[in-house]
Amino acid sequence: MATPEDLKRLKQVEQFARMMDAQFKIPFTRFSIGLDGIIGLLPGIGDGASFLMALYPVVLAHRSGAGFWLKFRMVINIGVDTVIGAIPLIGDLFDIGFKANLRNAKLLRKFLEERQ
Repeated sequence: MATPEDLKRLKQVEQFARMMDAQFKIPFTRFSIGLDGIIGLLPGIGDGASFLMALYPVVLAHRSGAGFWLKFRMVINIGVDTVIGAIPLIGDLFDIGFKANLRNAKLLRKFLEERQ
């Protein structure tokens, strides 16, 4: 059963995911971008910084009792986002659509709902 602490962590993960993946709407489109996409524009260090920041929800999932496979899927999402995101131009466009942090927030939510 999800504890109040688990629900608090989930809220933190969901807020973090929105900030990283969907904070800003791109005018005249249905797309949004977050800090992940903006930080990723910095050559060399941007994708590495985004990778490290994206591990935060994995830590919170661990504290909520998530098993190995859930955390593995979360890290795979982050890895795909980081590797493809590192490709100039293509990676920046990929960041608009893939949204690894929002995917990871959904994984954690599903895990906590199934545990109840």
